[in-house]
Amino acid sequence: MPQKVLIFSRFPKALMLRIGERFDLLDAAGKPPNEVFSTDELSGIRAMITAGGTPLGGGMMDMMPKLGAIVCYGTGYDGVDLAAAAGRKIVVGHSPGANAASVADIAVTLMLAVTRRLLPADNYVRSGNWSDAKPSPLMRPQPGNPGRKVGIYGMGEIGRKIAARVAAFECEVAYFSRSRHDVPYQYLPSLEALAEWCSVLMIAVRAGADTHHAVNANILQKLGKDGYVVNIARGSAIDQQALVAALADETIAGAGLDVYEKEPHAPDVLTAFPNVVLTPHVGGHTLDAHTAMQNCVIANLEAYFAGRPLPYAVRNL
Repeated sequence: MPQKVLIFSRFPKALMLRIGERFDLLDAAGKPPNEVFSTDELSGIRAMITAGGTPLGGGMMDMMPKLGAIVCYGTGYDGVDLAAAAGRKIVVGHSPGANAASVADIAVTLMLAVTRRLLPADNYVRSGNWSDAKPSPLMRPQPGNPGRKVGIYGMGEIGRKIAARVAAFECEVAYFSRSRHDVPYQYLPSLEALAEWCSVLMIAVRAGADTHHAVNANILQKLGKDGYVVNIARGSAIDQQALVAALADETIAGAGLDVYEKEPHAPDVLTAFPNVVLTPHVGGHTLDAHTAMQNCVIANLEAYFAGRPLPYAVRNL
């Protein structure tokens, strides 16, 4: 008989089909589980699947007294209270690197779109202004990629793949992270130094207290009027209010964003800037990335129910 697994976050049903072939899934559809299932149903739950950014604290864990494993669908696990999980002897798993190539692709796509002004160019054609030969200041030539300085904040799996991709565009690459890595790119000693050096700042760090609003007004000022910021990590890494101010007073040249402080992101002043390219947190949303993430979820769940260590456990519990 298949083991029961609670789906804690809201996921499209299609993403759970393969997992549902192996486990008996109880889908809370993003609602508090005790509003959907009875105390008796929750009392037997030993494992759950969650999105890494969904808040999951000790009180929620206590609703399932037999809970022993929390498996995050995706790389992130910032929503899980790791201390609460460790205190309850609950193991936490995720999908490290499973969507790294997909996220790196969207990072480069955003960089190209914002630096080459693809959205204004698209509008220039669609509006008829091109055929009418109407001048547009947004169509002025922009710097190309050869020699462009791209700074990567965070050199994990995603950061490394971004670096390889932009290097292929003949860009110079440097990075800053908590520690130096054995990579063929220049290491700079601080985020401030990286922002001063680069013309495109790529954010590829995990969410956490040490990265919360790390890209603030000071960093944006150092990036400068010809600089762009691209965020494919977590919205919390940028002080969004400071970003809006920097765009409004032209402290920086533009931004490419796949993540936001509040998601889904409603239209607001940020969405009105023509020099900002926005996508709805789709960095890891490709078929191959989802297959890889599902493989990790299935492997973690099968290992847990077999009494084995999780093959993709979060290591800093």
